[in-house]
Amino acid sequence: MSMFIGEALAGEGNEIAHIDLLIGDKAGPVGVAFANALARQSEGHSNLLAVLTPNLAVKPATVMITKVTIKGAKQAVQMFGPAQAAVAKAVADSVANGVIKKGDVENLVIVCGVFIHWEAADDKKIYDYNYEATVMAIKNAMEGKPNVDEMLAGKDAAAHPFRGF
Repeated sequence: MSMFIGEALAGEGNEIAHIDLLIGDKAGPVGVAFANALARQSEGHSNLLAVLTPNLAVKPATVMITKVTIKGAKQAVQMFGPAQAAVAKAVADSVANGVIKKGDVENLVIVCGVFIHWEAADDKKIYDYNYEATVMAIKNAMEGKPNVDEMLAGKDAAAHPFRGF
């Protein structure tokens, strides 16, 4: 498989975390998306590498992309601070726990879409919820979850929390 796709939602309130991610080979379509995300920055969408601390990037290399336009220093600091720390730790823990095989990390890259609400205020919740959602999204991606039977079994009872009615 050249591309694994994962999604997860965790938390509540303005600090809610919704992660969409791609995991794939550096030489495949995810590698192209990874390179484009780093090379093509735009105002309000500053993409960044996930690092555990400066000079200690995670493996597989992970680029975080904003799912909403960053509109100010507070939101930018939340993306570059608690959200980045959470995503990086989730990737590292996914390798440590065997969800991503250690032997594969040099060949894979991750493109991780992160949502930071413009009214989010609690940095600890931003960290906790983004960590939880990233761990779940990676696990879902690597396990092919939901599979088609799970999706079909749940489609009629599903109630999207933000559908508006």
